[in-house]
Amino acid sequence: MEKNPLLVQHSTAADYAAAPFSTVILPLGSLECHGPHLPFGTDALTAYLLAQEVAAQVPKTAVLPPVNYGMSEYYRDFSFTVSLKPETETSIIRDILESVYREGIRRVFILNGHDGNIPSIEIAAREAKVAHPDFMIVGLEAWWNMLLPLLPAGFFDVWNGLGHGGEGEMSIGLVLFPELCQPEHARGIVPQLPPNLDVMWKFSELTNCGASGDPKKGTREKGLVMKETLVRAIVESLQKLDASGWDYRSPEVRQS
Repeated sequence: MEKNPLLVQHSTAADYAAAPFSTVILPLGSLECHGPHLPFGTDALTAYLLAQEVAAQVPKTAVLPPVNYGMSEYYRDFSFTVSLKPETETSIIRDILESVYREGIRRVFILNGHDGNIPSIEIAAREAKVAHPDFMIVGLEAWWNMLLPLLPAGFFDVWNGLGHGGEGEMSIGLVLFPELCQPEHARGIVPQLPPNLDVMWKFSELTNCGASGDPKKGTREKGLVMKETLVRAIVESLQKLDASGWDYRSPEVRQS
């Protein structure tokens, strides 16, 4: 196995003593069906590989091992879904944050690849912040939401590129883990959901193939633009935080 100095699990105590990192990225994902064309681990793979791209451009930053399971119960009608209960997911994130704080890390960036993890991230991170006021935790709860406004109008062909295993995920998968993708099997259904409302759906109500959106419109060319745009935006945000010492308070608050 080739050693990657960006990965915490590849480092030794001697490595850490010689070149300690001050920021860690925590990638979160899931294990669930993404249609017949993308791997079950799409969410975790995407977050983990994006995290490495980011860490390579931000000094003194390392990537923690990904959490490969998430809260996925609403996908359970499609194989292969291995899900955590929300309280379990929250506890895992909380324990990881508590552990890295104990190790002297005060800056954490959570990069999430799965929508079902969002509530647990919120709960665990806020509890950690209240317990340790000097703990700086920032997160990207849904990378796709950050990305969409940064892309030119009309970039995607169908449903703004959204969907579980849809055009956007197919495209970025073809860049990050092309050897695991099977675009020749791409299928998806664009659901008819009411606008401006949050429907608490079960996924089998929206699709009969384990994917939503239109993965047939996904391309490697789109994926390259997506990856470069997203990584650049995250890196710029973390560089600004580094420049301020991760002090995001307003001047009025700093002086009070």
